Amino acid sequence: MGRSVLLVAFMATAAALGSSAGAQQGKEPISALKGLNSNAPVVVNSDRIEVQDRADRAIFSGNVVATQDQLTLSTARLTVAYSNSGGIQIDRLDAAGGVLVRSPSETARGDFGVYDLDRKLITLIGNVQLQRQGNEVRGNRLTLDLNTGRAVMDGGPPGVGQSGGRVTGRFTVPQRQNRS
Repeated sequence: MGRSVLLVAFMATAAALGSSAGAQQGKEPISALKGLNSNAPVVVNSDRIEVQDRADRAIFSGNVVATQDQLTLSTARLTVAYSNSGGIQIDRLDAAGGVLVRSPSETARGDFGVYDLDRKLITLIGNVQLQRQGNEVRGNRLTLDLNTGRAVMDGGPPGVGQSGGRVTGRFTVPQRQNRS
């Protein structure tokens, strides 16, 4: 959760296709998460928490909402894996039960989500939807490499999930004047 979950994917799709308001004006679209403070505290609210200290994990369940700076993750269940060597350090977040990741300008949904903080990789799996300013990309798996800024959307095997093994996109087109 400590980085811009959606910036990378929309920068790639919207800039390449010229589909956002910023791209229409000749500017690269800017995500609200561009300046995300990854050192900001992570605040988690849920109906229940179970700490499994010997396993170095905490399980939050029931209406889980985790926030950091302008990033919000909502899910039914969140498992936080941590190391406890001289202080607790979060290594990985696993979200299940319908995952919604939201910034002020982007939204991503999937069945499951994994954020590997050590490798700086965020992955959403299963019926993935990525939305920004009326544009939408769908697939079966979205992987964001926060080190390189590379985003990859996969369709998955044919017939699996709503994507049917394909990546699909729907992009807005600026209204043009008819020239006669």
